[in-house]
Amino acid sequence: MAGRKVDEVRDGVELTNLDAPLFDGAGATKRDLVDYLDAVADRLVPVLRGRPLSVVRVNRGTEAFMQKNLPRHAPEWVRSVTLWAESSQRDVRYALCDDRRTLLWFANQRAVELHSALATVDHLDRTTHLVLDLDPPAGVGFGVVAEVAHAVHDVLLAVGLDGAVKTSGAKGAHVFVPLDGSNPPEDVAAAARALAARTAATVPELATTAFLKDERGGRLFVDSTRVGGATVVAAYSPRLRPGVPVSFPVGWDGLDDVVPGTPTIHDAVARLGDADPWATQMPAPFALPADVVAEGHEIPVARVQAMHEGKRRARRRADEEGDA
Repeated sequence: MAGRKVDEVRDGVELTNLDAPLFDGAGATKRDLVDYLDAVADRLVPVLRGRPLSVVRVNRGTEAFMQKNLPRHAPEWVRSVTLWAESSQRDVRYALCDDRRTLLWFANQRAVELHSALATVDHLDRTTHLVLDLDPPAGVGFGVVAEVAHAVHDVLLAVGLDGAVKTSGAKGAHVFVPLDGSNPPEDVAAAARALAARTAATVPELATTAFLKDERGGRLFVDSTRVGGATVVAAYSPRLRPGVPVSFPVGWDGLDDVVPGTPTIHDAVARLGDADPWATQMPAPFALPADVVAEGHEIPVARVQAMHEGKRRARRRADEEGDA
């Protein structure tokens, strides 16, 4: 492209406009993003490898947007897989971030957030991790998130499971339970519902599984819907938030010391040193207990239940208006 100024070349990737602000309020430049992703590539790429990838990009002067389809101008060496997307009823060509070079290319595209699938292209019919997303309501501090996360951990241990925990990079936390591939996705989804329900029952004053916000009563939502074709922001991924915080592994013994919004792309590498806590804290894969799976199959799917409730409320409003 005429007039295109290349600032650097790393691993064959041309990097441009590195000193431009990353986005309004970032307190960081595009170079900061590139340097951070490059520094954690040896830990981040294994998390992403072989998984259909969606990214949140922010081009100069435009609103951030989620990108699922790999752009046509992407280099031919960026691996991809084309899958049918039920939500949009179309084929989507997802990127696969399998190496440092691809990660650098995404960094140059201003891909701030990296959201990977919970299955690999080699085994799309098997979920690799059961995920519970701890999503606090507005105004609730991370102390409540930590307390509920500990409750999740107790529930897991009680049924012979274990997992790793990381901050979401925003307000909440993600608990990942590694799976051995012996359970089909519908059983993983059921087990997630059961574990979420058991957690909410353990700390009912703090947590709920109510999908509709107006039914949560100011409590933290234990979200078990990260299943099937859902994606989750990857460990070590930056987030498109002021200061550019990172979704960071904290360990069960580090939850109570979490300061929301930290670390950021400026200091996460120094905090990591040579360590890869997400890899070292992740236990060996599990098969899901049959009783937990069976319990979950008796619990309605949250989104479906919420959809039916929405229809009931709409009918009630229509009836009330008709009686007015």
